[in-house]
Amino acid sequence: MEYGYVRVSTKEQNEQRQMIALREFGIEEKRIFMDKQSGKDFERAKYKKLLRKIKSGDTLVVKSIDRLGRNYDEILEQWRIITKDKQVAIVVLDMPLLDTRQNRDLTGTLIADIVLQLLSYVAQTEREFIRQRQAEGIAAAKAQGVQFGRRPMVRPMSFPFLKEQWKQNRISARAAAKQLGITHSTFLRWVNEDNG
Repeated sequence: MEYGYVRVSTKEQNEQRQMIALREFGIEEKRIFMDKQSGKDFERAKYKKLLRKIKSGDTLVVKSIDRLGRNYDEILEQWRIITKDKQVAIVVLDMPLLDTRQNRDLTGTLIADIVLQLLSYVAQTEREFIRQRQAEGIAAAKAQGVQFGRRPMVRPMSFPFLKEQWKQNRISARAAAKQLGITHSTFLRWVNEDNG
């Protein structure tokens, strides 16, 4: 039996590209399992259901290897579970070398395992480079004086008067904040900043 698995990272992402590829391969719609959530973990209901369903001699088809997950160790672990424990063939449509239906002998298995490890390593390394470049970009921007986050609020001219009223217990902090059009916590933070 042939099954397909589709994963998109967020609810907003479109799964159609993966669905079309699986249908063109010949997977029936009722045998395609789909999750809409991050690949950072494997707490995915449809994926777990798929793992319970597949059995020795079946084939699992995915569009790309990162549909199994984004973490090098997890991808390798899922590959091992599917191909070794379950004895299910895997077809990765974007990478014909990762088709374990052919050459199920020792050499074919070795080549598929080496290619898988290399691709998983490259994918994780690229994600780490992206995070590193992002952090370096933020640091460089900060060094040039670029401000991140929300701009500080300008205190209304009536703040000093209301702060004094509050100190003399003539008005509550909540009432003062309401008159200033700010939150209670912002009013108290401004008071503390002035005292600090």
